Amino acid sequence: MAKKKQPTDNSHKNNPNVMGLRPEVLEQPITETLEVNYMPYAMSVIVSRAIPEIDGFKPSHRKLLYTMYQMHLLNGPRTKSANVVGATMKLNPHGDASIYDTMVRLSRGYGALLHPPVDSKGNFGKVYSRDMAYAASRYTEVRLDPICNEFFRDIDKDTVDFVDNYDGRMKEPTLLPTTFPNVLVSANQGIAVGMASNLCGFNLGEVCDAAIARMKDPNADLLSLLKAPDFPTGGELLYNESELRQVYETGRGSFRVRAKWRYLKSENIIEVYEIPYTTTVEAIIDKVAELVKAGKVREIADMRDETDLSGLKLAIDLKRGTDPDKLMQKLFKATPLMDSASCNFNILIAGTPKVMGVGEILEEWTAWRLECIRRRAYFDLQKKSEKLHLLQGLQKILLDIDKAIRIIRETESDAEVVPNLMVGFGIDQVQAEFVAEIKLRNINKEYILRRTEEIEALTKEIADLEDIVARPARRKRIIASELQAVKKKYAVPRRTDILYDLPEEEETPDYPVHVFLSRQGYFKKITPQSLRMSGEQKYKEGDGPLLQWEANNRDEIMVFSDRQQCYKAHLSDFADAKASVLGSYLPSALGMDEGEGFLWACLPGDYSGSLLFFFENGKAARVELNKYQTVTRRKKLTGAYSDRSPVKAAFHLREERELAVISTEGRCLTFHTSALLPKTTRNTIGVAVMTLKPKYQLDKVLPLEETHIQNKTRYRAKNLPAAGALLKPEDRGEEQLTL
Repeated sequence: MAKKKQPTDNSHKNNPNVMGLRPEVLEQPITETLEVNYMPYAMSVIVSRAIPEIDGFKPSHRKLLYTMYQMHLLNGPRTKSANVVGATMKLNPHGDASIYDTMVRLSRGYGALLHPPVDSKGNFGKVYSRDMAYAASRYTEVRLDPICNEFFRDIDKDTVDFVDNYDGRMKEPTLLPTTFPNVLVSANQGIAVGMASNLCGFNLGEVCDAAIARMKDPNADLLSLLKAPDFPTGGELLYNESELRQVYETGRGSFRVRAKWRYLKSENIIEVYEIPYTTTVEAIIDKVAELVKAGKVREIADMRDETDLSGLKLAIDLKRGTDPDKLMQKLFKATPLMDSASCNFNILIAGTPKVMGVGEILEEWTAWRLECIRRRAYFDLQKKSEKLHLLQGLQKILLDIDKAIRIIRETESDAEVVPNLMVGFGIDQVQAEFVAEIKLRNINKEYILRRTEEIEALTKEIADLEDIVARPARRKRIIASELQAVKKKYAVPRRTDILYDLPEEEETPDYPVHVFLSRQGYFKKITPQSLRMSGEQKYKEGDGPLLQWEANNRDEIMVFSDRQQCYKAHLSDFADAKASVLGSYLPSALGMDEGEGFLWACLPGDYSGSLLFFFENGKAARVELNKYQTVTRRKKLTGAYSDRSPVKAAFHLREERELAVISTEGRCLTFHTSALLPKTTRNTIGVAVMTLKPKYQLDKVLPLEETHIQNKTRYRAKNLPAAGALLKPEDRGEEQLTL
């Protein structure tokens, strides 16, 4: 067997990677890394990818649609999606998968938009299904929907700027000259770096009316014209004027949308046929199954997805004697059948992200559209002025056609024809070139008279265009007429119904209860009658009592986990129990994350007072309880307290009191809680209360009246932080063991 020849050169000996030596590492300050490496990336994501612009499109949408426009798919037959994806890569070099994903979302088959710009054929999946996959691009076909006429109208008349594509071989538009506020009609979502955008769609007819009214009167009330958002998946929007007004004025807020359903009495089945835009069929089924499995919903025998070509349908089989209205109210409250749609109207204006209300968006769109109309009119004005100039030269030739022929015939050199015509008739070079290019058959009086008759009409048209360029009021009337035409041609009835009379929620029973909470997180809610009849409380081995309250069934409870999260629930969410049972295990009942455990809880009541957290490192954080109050019905808050050091004790302070802080060294200090000022953030690291030696930690904190301390002045701190004093035996409360 021949031996393999060894390399003769020794260049590898000087290679540090080959020799096993560590290559030189260049250090770079973190500030320089952020400025040089991270900031350009962040700006690229914000400006060139995730945030839509005033035409209602992101760059990926615009590149795709413009490519289809260049492929003559606006009025032509469909072509395979793969052809469009390949052609789009000339403008959008991010891979065929992302381009096709963009096409799917813009397609009519997917159903994510009220007026989809892509007319599709084939399986494109559905927006309301998480698991329904779309077919590959080689199977589906697309073309542009007729509404795209309004996106590309007059794009060849310098209405918008064009820039080079990524390799400088083509031109692409920076915006599409949409003739209506598509930014409010087409729903859009995007997550950038440090910011996001979430625009809900509105009905096209209502948007056109609102834009016209806003041009006529900047103070027009939009809520009376633009009734509410509209979604392609339908559903019912629960009308709350204050919530919608906040969205319209600030661009931020939320509102609730719920599913549409019908009850088939003959089959004892509920059919859900429209669901909120923000959820999916699978999410609803999973949540209902979870409730049934947990025993919280006992009226359902079966639930299945019967969606077919006719549309969405969820069938819920009911048990005998079930009231469908009461069941649906319960499901609306506990499942995504009623969901909250959040709004964040963040739009790029001249390359700068800006959160705006609906009125401000309409004003920005109107200002941008006014400039588009001006540029279009100026383009037409230039073209017609050039034509008029040529015809005026032709008019001078009309005075003596024979002279023009004689000049051309008697000129010896071809290069001297134009100069001789210029001298003979007093016209400029452009006019002379035009005359010289006239065909021999057209040098007749009839032709020239017919052409020069256009001068009067051109003069009027030019004067009209000059008026349009000079007067914004005239351009506003043009915009209004275009909006009326768009509304007449493309507007469709609302798909999302508006419920002005909000359905009354099932009233929560009102009765007193006693609440018991163990150290390991077992929760029991017991009525006074049951408590009087019960024996002592039952706890798991190694567990014991931690907290107990006298409360009302309607009260709210806040539960803090060991991962700095706060879970909110109502006592009515828990079934009444007895003292002889362990109770509900809160990490499971509240749906805590895997491995997350119970830490502490309180009843916030009217959210008055403060929360006081003591940490192992000797610090304490005081946070006003109203910092945990939310307008929406959020059930989980992150960053509920600081994660710098483990929590050793927590208190709900409704009034000031004295506390005793004890360390593992056996030292104690007492202080009045008024010495701690409230902080503005929930996860504040707090202030130092007890100074600790390196190997010791804060052990426990108790109300002073609950301790056995007799020499109270010995441990009282004059200033914080303090080391405290060693506990005397009589202050520890320890009893001597006796035989």
